[in-house]
Amino acid sequence: MALLTAEQYKEKLNDGRVVYYKGERVTNVATDPNLRACVNTMAVDYEMAHDPKYHDLALVEDPDLGQLVSRYYHKPKDADDLLKAYELIVTSTAISDGYIPLAHDIGADALNAISITANIMGNQDYIDRIDEFRRYLKKEDIASCAAVTCVKGDRMLRPSDPGQLHPDYYVRVVDKNSKGIVVRGAKVHITGAAYCHEIIAIPCRQMIEADADYAVAFAIPPNTKGITQVCRPFRAALSPLEFPNERPMRMHTDSLIIFDDVLIPWERVFLCGEWKFAATMVYNFALLHRRTGCAYRVPMSEHLLGIGVAIAEYNGISKAPHVREKITDLVVYLETLKSLSKAACLDFVMHGDMAVPNPVTTNIAKYHFAHNYHDVVKAIEDLAGGLLVTAPTYKDFQRPELHDFIDKYLGAKKGISTENRLRMFDLVRRLTSADLETICLHGEGSPMAERMTIFMEAQKVMHECKTLVEEMAGIKK
Repeated sequence: MALLTAEQYKEKLNDGRVVYYKGERVTNVATDPNLRACVNTMAVDYEMAHDPKYHDLALVEDPDLGQLVSRYYHKPKDADDLLKAYELIVTSTAISDGYIPLAHDIGADALNAISITANIMGNQDYIDRIDEFRRYLKKEDIASCAAVTCVKGDRMLRPSDPGQLHPDYYVRVVDKNSKGIVVRGAKVHITGAAYCHEIIAIPCRQMIEADADYAVAFAIPPNTKGITQVCRPFRAALSPLEFPNERPMRMHTDSLIIFDDVLIPWERVFLCGEWKFAATMVYNFALLHRRTGCAYRVPMSEHLLGIGVAIAEYNGISKAPHVREKITDLVVYLETLKSLSKAACLDFVMHGDMAVPNPVTTNIAKYHFAHNYHDVVKAIEDLAGGLLVTAPTYKDFQRPELHDFIDKYLGAKKGISTENRLRMFDLVRRLTSADLETICLHGEGSPMAERMTIFMEAQKVMHECKTLVEEMAGIKK
């Protein structure tokens, strides 16, 4: 099958899936007045694939299928593959005004993590199943998402701990038969699940033998019987109080996915009870997903630098020494993220026949972004000043009896109109919202998760450095 167009991607979403938004059942996510903003964001991946300008970046010739396929589903072999995948995420996110389209990338992170795990296990059934599933994704140009985080219940208790209020806080296998496995439980924070074609579910933590039923990975279409999704509310359009803008609204929402005794065919099962390998799958997904997170946060960081520079200029303070210091901090923040992200691709490691970004550098890049994000927002809010929260609205600005007064008294630097200054305040509020702050802190794992991985992965270099100074000190062992 040829690459899907954006319209074909949308048509495939009208499949009877059970999705709720703000307490109402959604008939068709592609045409829903709220969710279509998310659908149009995901569709950017499909639009890019049909734009000759992006062919070398977005597509790869697949020798097995004899057709062009999404680069995301191509197994990276070297630094060039990793860098092109990185640039593809950066470019698509920039096109989408800071929102990663998500049609293939995070699903591909789960796909590759499953593939690495199957090969480490040496389980030929799983290897064959995931290879066939990859072939299907490439051939049909399927949009996929990764369902990772379980709802967890009491976080101090293990999945199988009898102290849990019930046994279904983590997705688990409740039955097996000749057709497949039956799973029950719930996943949360699953971005894009309501408007993708396949859900790829993997464990979210390390398991012990008692947790074997929870060591499960699989793929399933969202319209499968027993799957219900509840979407997080979001801003689907600009408020009437904001200045109108012709640019399309870009947005994503996240789902609570309920698996109520869902049958998963055996050919779609990639882990079932092998509890020792749950952590392997989680670890490799986290590494790949953090690489993805670093890439799509490059455009976001560019936006943060841009609004910092713009609002300082619009307020007439751009030449003040302390303001230049803050702007310099924003530049350092952006360029450090870009450099670390590229370095992780160049200094790649091999997992079987797959190249993956350097684990230490990738986690440092993600930690750098998340750990320093609030300081960046604080600097921008400081540059913006109090009008960021007290400025009159667009509707006030439109009132004939108020317009001239607002235009006169809320101007600042000569050559910058009051309207443009107020528009920039609108944008600052949108780009530094509480939702984004939470996503930037916890998306792809919390800063502590990155620090733990950095320490674990750095054991070899720590030992080498310790040995080096012991030799310098004349210490013999």
